[in-house]
Amino acid sequence: MTPDVTPACYHPRIVVREVKMERIADAVAGVRLGEGAVYKNMTLFPLCGEGVREAGYVTLDEALERQEAEVTEVSEGGSVPELKFVNSGKFPVFLLDGEELVGAKQNRVLNLSILVAAGRTILVPVSCVEAGRWHRRSRKFCAAPRAQYAGGRARKMAQVSLSMRRSGHRLSDQGAVWDHISEMSARFGVRSETSAMGDIFCQEAVRLEDYVESFPVLDGQRGAVFAVAGRVVGVDLFDSAETFRKLFPKLLRSYGLDALDRARSESPEGGCAKEEAGDFLRRVASAEVGEFPAVGEGTDLRLQAEGLTGAALAAAGRILHLGAFDLGADRGFC
Repeated sequence: MTPDVTPACYHPRIVVREVKMERIADAVAGVRLGEGAVYKNMTLFPLCGEGVREAGYVTLDEALERQEAEVTEVSEGGSVPELKFVNSGKFPVFLLDGEELVGAKQNRVLNLSILVAAGRTILVPVSCVEAGRWHRRSRKFCAAPRAQYAGGRARKMAQVSLSMRRSGHRLSDQGAVWDHISEMSARFGVRSETSAMGDIFCQEAVRLEDYVESFPVLDGQRGAVFAVAGRVVGVDLFDSAETFRKLFPKLLRSYGLDALDRARSESPEGGCAKEEAGDFLRRVASAEVGEFPAVGEGTDLRLQAEGLTGAALAAAGRILHLGAFDLGADRGFC
């Protein structure tokens, strides 16, 4: 029996309501902002608080490792902005915005966070991060141990939100994504035969692991505010401490690449004041919110405020993931 396939685009149902702002505000208010930990030019402020003990879903890595899910091109011919995700397991699968999938005809990153119900097949919106390849290396995709670098995630999130508001499609500006990767590759002196984002991460793997090893996970930690060179870059917050623990290394590599990029032109040291992290969280909590049907399960919430972009996936009566970025922090090094 062939599972139903859910398309990856919807017409928008934009709603700006106090209740949605309260949901975002409640998610932010439900965690405590801890003291900053510093490694070189990155400061990390932990977000700790009670969340769900059992998330009720598995991560992408877990589902693929158990062979309870697979990701493939949508057809033999393929489609750059979409992939097919099959969840054959007994649990929903959580996909994180920016997670990279490698293989098939070209490497991609997820355009948003998605919850795929058990036994469902859906089309998921993605962006290409390997401009110079369109031939099959494998039938299935594998999950990379990283997420798209934070500056790229921020720009992509803003582009996808704009596309949703205008047309209901979850599309990035693919040309801009490729250009950004090309600029980043040039700054790092990376020569990639296929213009692959992953080649930058591979070249900088040793230095990135220093960031991963420098920030331990605290008890009850469900997220973090990340700052680079004394300025807040973004926040990632989850409903479950266990989910955060599993995805934290990918996020550290994501923000870490931006930190390495920034260190090329600025002092390699320098922290960020806790007050700035608190101010950023207040901006996130008070942002205008647009509501859309989610790809997969739940509701897709899009945050909009001056100099800020953000998105949240709400399902099962709670916000599974909230991500937001200070767009001003993207200037000058990304």
